Amino acid sequence: MVLDNKIVRKYFTWALDTTRESHIVTLSNVPLFKGMGKKLLRKLLIDLIEKKYTAGDIIFHEGEDGKAVYVVLDGSVKIIKKTNSETKTLAVLGAGSHFGELSLIGQCSRFATAVTEKDSLLLIMYKSYFDDLIRGNSAISSRILLNLAEILSKYIQRDQPE
Repeated sequence: MVLDNKIVRKYFTWALDTTRESHIVTLSNVPLFKGMGKKLLRKLLIDLIEKKYTAGDIIFHEGEDGKAVYVVLDGSVKIIKKTNSETKTLAVLGAGSHFGELSLIGQCSRFATAVTEKDSLLLIMYKSYFDDLIRGNSAISSRILLNLAEILSKYIQRDQPE
């Protein structure tokens, strides 16, 4: 059996990183990953992309095509929307929050702009990775799809007039 050095290095680096356990705890509290065991969460941490942003970085602009969902592992992100001449803060999201989830289910433009409020570490799941999960890892993809349906249902219920 021949092992790919790049893959071996990735797993050893991952295994020796002491922050991973705290990231698993954070992921276990993310509504999008609700109900997943530690084994599946570890797989996501290995496979998904971690990216550091500094305060004030724009993650995406309103109107751009959505290509990924983001999870805040550390720091905070502000979701803002421009209306006429005013900028309105829709949400400030901290560790354990996710945003951009609609990009997983279809081609849609970003509803708002996401900006880091302070230095942040985000976990990124691209739609292409999620599409591969649907084809190859039903344990993860079915759980995410169920959670996504629940999240979207809550959005619809919240926006209904009383």
